[in-house]
Amino acid sequence: MAKQTSLFTFTGKAGNMIGYYRDGKHYFRSMPETVRQTTATRRAAQRFGAASSKARLIRGAFANDLDVHCDGGHINRLNKTIIKGGIRNTEAIAGFRFNQHTGTDRFFTVAPTLSEDGILHIPPQALPQFRGISTLEVKVIAARIHFGERRVTGTETAMIVLDAREVFAGAALNVDVPGKGALIVALQVRGICGNRASFNRKYLAADIIAVQEPQTKQVFHKPEHQQQAVLQQRLQSLAAPTHQPTAQGSAYAPSSPPVIQRE
Repeated sequence: MAKQTSLFTFTGKAGNMIGYYRDGKHYFRSMPETVRQTTATRRAAQRFGAASSKARLIRGAFANDLDVHCDGGHINRLNKTIIKGGIRNTEAIAGFRFNQHTGTDRFFTVAPTLSEDGILHIPPQALPQFRGISTLEVKVIAARIHFGERRVTGTETAMIVLDAREVFAGAALNVDVPGKGALIVALQVRGICGNRASFNRKYLAADIIAVQEPQTKQVFHKPEHQQQAVLQQRLQSLAAPTHQPTAQGSAYAPSSPPVIQRE
């Protein structure tokens, strides 16, 4: 009786052998003893490695707070965005969509802006109307990342719910997260159907909307009489009325955008 033997098959690397599967059959080949790289390919490999490391930190900074599922190609898209913009140019990722099918501009036609003092301003505007969407859940996620030390030094979030049938009066949020590194701000918007978020990816957006590189600022000390004048102006502004009648005269509207409270 003939003895039967079985062949162990595998895919990937095992020792100095590489197994792979093609056209329904398994193949094996030995690894080359030396791999020749040109200067260009070596630099490309280094850029890709640096971009992948940077992208991994960014994804990890927002992973726990994002409620919108990322599309299947977001990892490669973020890597390409970083490489195209330059490894040291973190600001190039502003506008990146975690869900490529929908952007936050679908909900806010007037884009939010981040001022130098770390205040995110969402301008007043009329909200778009979508069938079945009664409210919009708006979440701001701010992360401070030190790429040199390869760590996230801090994150903060804030959330508001907007009635899609009403004109949005605007809002402001202090997103200047304490710590070292670049400040990266993401805006997430989910359309709400009844009491739950929509399952339709057209109504689920999460974008990186602003990036601030760390800057070394010079401190100039003002004369004492100027400091007293500034303090007096602030006290007067706090004492001034904060509400004024609307054009209809039947309701009151804030004279400045409300501040979103952090979670």
